[in-house]
Amino acid sequence: MYQLEYPWLLALLPLPLLVWWLARPYREESASVRLPFFGEVASAAGLQPSAGAVVPRTNWLQKVLAPLAWALVVVALARPQFVEPPIEKIQPARDLLLALDLSQSMDTRDFRNPATGALVPRVDAVRQVVRDFVARRTGDRIGLIVFGDAPYPQVPFTMDHALVQSMIDEMLPGMAGPRTALGDAIGLGIKMFDASKAPQKVLIVLTDGNDTASKMPPARAAEIAKDRKVTVHTVGIGDPKASGEDKVDLDVLRAAAATTGGRFFFAGNQGELEQIYAELDRITPQNQKTLSWRPKRELFIWPLGAAVGIIVAYQLLMALLSLGRRGARALAQRGAQDPKGAS
Repeated sequence: MYQLEYPWLLALLPLPLLVWWLARPYREESASVRLPFFGEVASAAGLQPSAGAVVPRTNWLQKVLAPLAWALVVVALARPQFVEPPIEKIQPARDLLLALDLSQSMDTRDFRNPATGALVPRVDAVRQVVRDFVARRTGDRIGLIVFGDAPYPQVPFTMDHALVQSMIDEMLPGMAGPRTALGDAIGLGIKMFDASKAPQKVLIVLTDGNDTASKMPPARAAEIAKDRKVTVHTVGIGDPKASGEDKVDLDVLRAAAATTGGRFFFAGNQGELEQIYAELDRITPQNQKTLSWRPKRELFIWPLGAAVGIIVAYQLLMALLSLGRRGARALAQRGAQDPKGAS
């Protein structure tokens, strides 16, 4: 649609009339000599005297074009614009970071596939469940961390969920090292959230072992996450009755989640893991903000250009008419001085 940015400037339209009505006519005084026989002197000199007070007269074209040019200038000052259709942008209100354990123990075949009933490696079950979870989070920016001996950022926060899913598909047990650095993984997640401006920051950590490689204890990392307003949900899989490094430390996971206000989950098979991520999907509902703005195209150049064009065209026309009159007058004077040549 069309609009005026400053419509109140249209109040300037009657300004020339007010000036004409209120302002006094301009008068200029000059020295003069009074002659009682001025008419005879002028006649002898061949001059045509004019009135002492000269008031410029306007022609009909000026009376039409001057108000039109003024109106166009005022419209240009009011800044006409064409407002285009609105453009909307969806801005995520949450940054969601997935931290997945890829220690060597993730290759253990103790997860049963619900469809086939066959035992599959833990990493295969995690791939399928987490990939489906990412597909449902259409309104979130998602990042990905994998950890083993140390944590590694795989995908920064992005709306390109296809990229996140492809990186999940390429995960292999042991690619980050054989051990588990849970505390360092939480610490890396906190660091990745530092540049995030999202009002909600959620970290979901999945692991199948206890922390044997971190420089930062998980409890300390959870306290820092709480201070930075990062909610940590923890998911434990594997065998809590195992010994050594293969034993998943449920108490540490439970404490880390409780410290940050998150939830703790444990899955013993793929079906339970699917239920856990369905619950995580439910307790972190999609929340997004829609930004809308309407581009504006400036149109003031058109009325302003038309006003300038009218003034220039009028001045050129008057100049041509003046030249024509002078030429006609010169021919008339030449004919009066040389009547034989004129005949």
